[in-house]
Amino acid sequence: MNVNRQLAGIAFGLLAYGIWGFFPLYFRQLAQVSPMDVLSNRAVWACVFVGLLLTLRRQWHKVVEVFRSWRQLLMLAIAALLIGTNWLVFLWAVANRQVVASSLGYFLTPLVNVLLGLLVLKERLNRLEWLSVALALAAVANEIVALGSLPWVSLILAGTFGTYGLVRKQLPIDTVSALWLETLAMLPVCGVYAWWQAANGHPVFTGHDLLTSSLLIGAGALTALPLLAFAAAAQRLDLATVGMLMYINPTLQFVTAIWLFGEPMRSAQLFSFGLIWLGLLVFSYSAWSKYRRR
Repeated sequence: MNVNRQLAGIAFGLLAYGIWGFFPLYFRQLAQVSPMDVLSNRAVWACVFVGLLLTLRRQWHKVVEVFRSWRQLLMLAIAALLIGTNWLVFLWAVANRQVVASSLGYFLTPLVNVLLGLLVLKERLNRLEWLSVALALAAVANEIVALGSLPWVSLILAGTFGTYGLVRKQLPIDTVSALWLETLAMLPVCGVYAWWQAANGHPVFTGHDLLTSSLLIGAGALTALPLLAFAAAAQRLDLATVGMLMYINPTLQFVTAIWLFGEPMRSAQLFSFGLIWLGLLVFSYSAWSKYRRR
């Protein structure tokens, strides 16, 4: 592999996962805005921003091609529902000082992907992959015992993002077109919500101060930029390298939650993270071994 191409791929990967990792810092500045309001603005402005990208790149013909397939439109609607739910729960977690729980969810995501591959795609797991799944399940069981209830924030984030990846994997659509169509699919729901709120005297898209309005508009661009950087990284790097870089995002979220936001860390929760980190180490070793054999 060309060294310059690989270095560029790593730079794009660091950019993508770095932006995602610092999302809590950005969206904490919007804590005074309800999560659904933030989601509605994020969907609208992401749709506008990505629409401009499609215009600049002259790629609207790719969007038109998708409208010829009802199956692809249905799967994109499902993808929009999954990623919209993921965004909403993440925004709620940031606003309610649950960033540690959100980072646990994103640490769980690769192991959820393995489990979905087993259940849906009928993939076979080797012993190390079974061990990594078992460690993840043990971590969830430990959280249930410690909390006395399901760690629903972590499970919803891991489940929705993992399933979203599964759906997108089966769609032969480029990243930019897919993101525009996904945000477009969110707009009817956001529109109904905005109308309902307006009827109750609460404007969703207006009435904010200049800084808040700027952050809400910027959230649209911030949604698209890491996805574009990730796509550029995936084109230049092998899957094993992309997979290893993936842990930057939840690690930064975890560090942000503990050191900057001062969220408490229970000993039982630390044990859960230890199980997850061990599972990810085992999983990464297995994935790297497979890659080397190929």
